[in-house]
Amino acid sequence: MRYFLHLAYDGSAFHGWQIQPGVTTVQQELDRCLSQVLRQPVYCLGSGRTDSGVHASHQVAHFDADLPAGLDVPTLLYRLNRALPPSIRCQVLHPVPPDAHARFSAKIRTYEYHVRLTPDPFAANYSLYLDRAPDVAAMNEAAAMLLGTHDFTTFSKVKGAEKHYNCTCLEAGWHEEPGGLVFRIRANRFVRGMVRLVVGTLLSVGRGKMTPQEFGEVFRSLNRVHAGGAALANGLFLCRVEYPAELLGDAALPTGLPYFSEV
Repeated sequence: MRYFLHLAYDGSAFHGWQIQPGVTTVQQELDRCLSQVLRQPVYCLGSGRTDSGVHASHQVAHFDADLPAGLDVPTLLYRLNRALPPSIRCQVLHPVPPDAHARFSAKIRTYEYHVRLTPDPFAANYSLYLDRAPDVAAMNEAAAMLLGTHDFTTFSKVKGAEKHYNCTCLEAGWHEEPGGLVFRIRANRFVRGMVRLVVGTLLSVGRGKMTPQEFGEVFRSLNRVHAGGAALANGLFLCRVEYPAELLGDAALPTGLPYFSEV
């Protein structure tokens, strides 16, 4: 049977989501612990890859397994969290149709990037600290240009594996939060390195190194070398993955956010 696993993780100690030789990754730990608890080889596939040091407050993975006799879903979830390192927590586990796919069935993803404007030693691993407030109005003027369907080649890592760089951006903007700012971007897909490159270039606008109009010219140039540097990984969170409602059924997902999409 196929299952969807909803989880969160602190990416500080991991070299990203994807399994890589010689380093510790989130997927590697999840596969190891699932195989240990279920006593069978298990391979999970995530909704998307997060880079080294990037966090997730809502990631989704699917895997195929036969639950041993006497092991129900709540007990599996409990044992899985006991086996995993504390920096990975599994929140919800539920069966899905055999053709459901954590990556390809996802309709919309949301990322948030957190910036601190007041010193906070407890936020060092989860935000970028700026000693001077950026021009939020200018950054939001530039961010508005991202809305709609566009080619995001400018904000993609070189030598990516993408077949195309078109994304439909549904939300992009900076918002105040206690002690700082959060940039929220919501789209049907993201190309490799996109959010950190967008944030880094928007911060150049906020620091007065680039005007919103120049940001638009850089965006339309489809040339990576014109973009600003990528923002540090520690402030970035994958925070929501949305699916068609029929895939989630009556799963008791965390409240407060829509996890299903009608798009």
